[in-house]
Amino acid sequence: MAAAASMVASPFCTWLVASCMSTSFDNDPRSPSVKRFPRRKRVLSQRGSTFQCLVASCIDPCDQYRSSASLSFLGDNGFASLFGSKPFMSNRGHRRLRRASHSGEAMAVALQPAQEAGTKKKPVIKQRRVVVTGMGVVTPLGHEPDVFYNNLLDGVSGISEIETFDCTQFPTRIAGEIKSFSTDGWVAPKLSKRMDKFMLYLLTAGKKALADGGITDEVMKELDKRKCGVLIGSGMGGMKVFNDAIEALRVSYKKMNPFCVPFATTNMGSAMLAMDLGWMGPNYSISTACATSNFCILNAANHIIRGEADMMLCGGSDAVIIPIGLGGFVACRALSQRNSDPTKASRPWDSNRDGFVMGEGAGVLLLEELEHAKKRGATIYAEFLGGSFTCDAYHMTEPHPEGAGVILCIEKALAQAGVSKEDVNYINAHATSTSAGDIKEYQALARCFGQNSELRVNSTKSMIGHLLGAAGGVEAVTVVQAIRTGWIHPNLNLEDPDKAVDAKLLVGPKKERLNVKVGLSNSFGFGGHNSSILFAPCNV
Repeated sequence: MAAAASMVASPFCTWLVASCMSTSFDNDPRSPSVKRFPRRKRVLSQRGSTFQCLVASCIDPCDQYRSSASLSFLGDNGFASLFGSKPFMSNRGHRRLRRASHSGEAMAVALQPAQEAGTKKKPVIKQRRVVVTGMGVVTPLGHEPDVFYNNLLDGVSGISEIETFDCTQFPTRIAGEIKSFSTDGWVAPKLSKRMDKFMLYLLTAGKKALADGGITDEVMKELDKRKCGVLIGSGMGGMKVFNDAIEALRVSYKKMNPFCVPFATTNMGSAMLAMDLGWMGPNYSISTACATSNFCILNAANHIIRGEADMMLCGGSDAVIIPIGLGGFVACRALSQRNSDPTKASRPWDSNRDGFVMGEGAGVLLLEELEHAKKRGATIYAEFLGGSFTCDAYHMTEPHPEGAGVILCIEKALAQAGVSKEDVNYINAHATSTSAGDIKEYQALARCFGQNSELRVNSTKSMIGHLLGAAGGVEAVTVVQAIRTGWIHPNLNLEDPDKAVDAKLLVGPKKERLNVKVGLSNSFGFGGHNSSILFAPCNV
């Protein structure tokens, strides 16, 4: 892209210089060979100051333009926007240029850079590989990756009655709620009192991923922090902080928390973590509802592949089990009301499912460039192969009836990663325990992988509920753990499979041994956002 920009910018800059020189020749009676164009001269005189500024600014920053892709979007006639609505150079203008090139020495000079640029070859760049070297989680089933995954393998449910607030007025009173959580040793006490839970979960999981990746204080001092970044998103952001601010405003604006705006925004978790670590690389967040984490993970990997970072913390965090969060999803009529038996409420693909169960927490991966990880002697858990995004462009909350967006997403992910359908033998499905969503995803999976007899599919949400923007991060950790351990967790509550699914593809009520060749993790979100990411054992 930068090379393309240089090819456009350089001749353009020199053309402008040549134009100035040609204009000065028009005023010189000793230059009879150059035709005068009075009308054009009047136009230039009317725009004299602007044109001179353009020329003056172009002579010096040509190198800057060569090193960026900022001009590439302009296209063949893109410079028209600099001079008005008409194309920059008409056919007649091209004829004038050809004639002038024979009579004006300046125009010959203008053509030389383009000829030189055309002879330069783009250097071959070796593809940078991305690996997982650390993991951090905060979940209803534990706050350490191994504790969390062992509970999944044992079929333990983290869904129970909500205890944080009185929800007797709601038809749904259950969730994958985190009962005990401490930020001691991870977040400063003063911040712990002020921050929204989604930020506390994010900071804790992020730092635990660093610790898990062997990033000690000594290692941290050796890192090039300009090439270390944070990309952890949230689907809902600081809803409690914002809700508390509204309640305070009912009394007086003077009662509002001065941090209510920054601590409610989805980007501030990544920003605060980077400030704490001193990491100056790519830093932002993405919010695509329940597909948030996958979007963040794939974009973080791309920063490493492009050489913009050597190390990235990425994933998602959400904490929406509060009255306004519960009430909002109740109003959508999306939640299970199986209050009498919470552990049986989340049942993906089961014919008796009646909606999803809310959860909360955070899942963070430490992604690293392979050679960088090897150089510091890091433990490599898995390799990130690639992924893709698509949009259903159909409905705010309902999946496309033909699963077109999901199928396209999976096929693009496989193509981008260079993986065949036969190589994928484990899928951690998005499956939320909703009537339409489970079936449409299953049909898409069957269409893409139906001929693969080794394929096994499960849903982590059967045990922890739906963690919204954090779901993909936690499920990515699940896939990596499956690769590491050779075990995949059961599908809880799959007692009477829906008639539209073939239970042969689905993991049963007990954990299963599986040598994962390639693991796929799906996440879909309100708005028609689809995402698929792929992991595999790392062969170095």
